[in-house]
Amino acid sequence: MVSNFKMSIFIIGISSFVLLLPSSSLDAGNEVNSKPKPKIIRLDPKTDDYQRVLGGPPETVTMHSGLVVLAPGKSVGVHNTEKYEEVLVILEGQGEMRITGGPAMNLKTDCVAYCPPRTEHNVVNTGKEKLRYLYVVAIAEK
Repeated sequence: MVSNFKMSIFIIGISSFVLLLPSSSLDAGNEVNSKPKPKIIRLDPKTDDYQRVLGGPPETVTMHSGLVVLAPGKSVGVHNTEKYEEVLVILEGQGEMRITGGPAMNLKTDCVAYCPPRTEHNVVNTGKEKLRYLYVVAIAEK
């Protein structure tokens, strides 16, 4: 059943690739949905901009994700998560997640940041080196 399908993210060799496995496949005896399928997605260490990682259904149940690389002083631009919740996994560099009307949260290598649904925010590279992170969004509201 899709409603029982949960996705676990294992980051192995953090700058190399992401291994995605349905958590139900880790438990013996659980039925695994025929769509989506477990997979490994290689992250391109040479990308200087954006790499799509997961494109949503039917590849996943609801998740979308990508690798973002920001040059010093650059940002992704102010945007709203709408009905999605978002996680950022910082792979390299430093920056800030700036919440409109709220605090700026410091981002650095090996940090994970969470942004709830309906939250306007921006991600800005505040460092002297590139900021490289993986974002994952999933529907949190129907």
